[in-house]
Amino acid sequence: MIALREVTKVYPGGTAAVEGLSLVMPTGQITVLVGPSGCGKTTTLRMINRMIEPTSGTIEVDGRDTASLNPGVLRRGMGYVIQGGGLFPHRTVLDNIATVPLLLGWDRRRARSVAAEQMERVGLASGLAKRYPNELSGGQQQRVGVARALAADPPVMLMDEPFSAVDPVVREQLQDEFLRLQAELGKTIVFVTHDIDEAIKLGDQVAVLRVGGALAQLAAPAELLADPADDFVADFLGRDRGYRGLAFTAAPDLPIAPEPTVVLGADGDTARLTAAGRGWLLVVDQADAPLGWVQPTQLSGAVTRETLHRGGTVATVGGSLRAALDAALSSPSRRGVLVDDDGRLVGTVRAQDVLTEIEREPQRSPS
Repeated sequence: MIALREVTKVYPGGTAAVEGLSLVMPTGQITVLVGPSGCGKTTTLRMINRMIEPTSGTIEVDGRDTASLNPGVLRRGMGYVIQGGGLFPHRTVLDNIATVPLLLGWDRRRARSVAAEQMERVGLASGLAKRYPNELSGGQQQRVGVARALAADPPVMLMDEPFSAVDPVVREQLQDEFLRLQAELGKTIVFVTHDIDEAIKLGDQVAVLRVGGALAQLAAPAELLADPADDFVADFLGRDRGYRGLAFTAAPDLPIAPEPTVVLGADGDTARLTAAGRGWLLVVDQADAPLGWVQPTQLSGAVTRETLHRGGTVATVGGSLRAALDAALSSPSRRGVLVDDDGRLVGTVRAQDVLTEIEREPQRSPS
């Protein structure tokens, strides 16, 4: 557990970056610090590992006052991930990941062996081990940064906007991978972001900070969206917080309709349309996984991957109301595609049916 008690940071000249911040970050959970620019998120993070010294107040990690600990020892006991990975450009991927174990006195063979294990854990191919950071994509660099932070198996990880420098698709992949790793490892994580959607997705609890480092609200994501503490928090969350809140409400047994489909050939080249009628037709592969939509009236009778309209998300049966509604609203046919846990088509649902369920039970408790 990390506990901040009346922590203040005042810089020379009198600027208060953080003022009287008290906050408990539970063991094994992700605490996300979020807020506008200048609210002291990064300053707070760096005070935890004493990269920045607090002006007053105390910070405890598992009951120990960090002010009583050697800063170097303290930092080596915490994983630290920053935007862009912060990798050493002159070291290979493997040696970047092995950095902290080597600083802790491990022999090189053991450090590199653990580094190779961490590469596999974060989804990096072994063939990347001898490459240098400038030979990697942005997403790969961030994975190396996470692997390096995990290499010595620290109980605490500090993460400062680690995914903000990559494109939205890669960012979502990294977030999903991060949640998978946390479910496996159960670290105590402090995560800084300026993105409220990222905070809501990743946090077990979210701390919204005001400019000047004062705590505006600390709550679980569902509670934060449902009951903002004041106008500042409500405005920061955005006007669509009700829609975001649907992500925490499990979809009931929605009226799922069977969907006519056309199966694309195993070689991915072409398939003949087998369903008549106008409008949109769903295309699936031979394993019954949705691939996209086509309009038969605009085709000569053959379907290829190039003719697919790939707009529209796919939701999982039993997922959230938000996912089901988004699938319906984003689909060109206005029929949301639902799949089972293996990604196979179950059927489709209409937006009005999802909205009907939302209207029917507006007071449903977050799940």
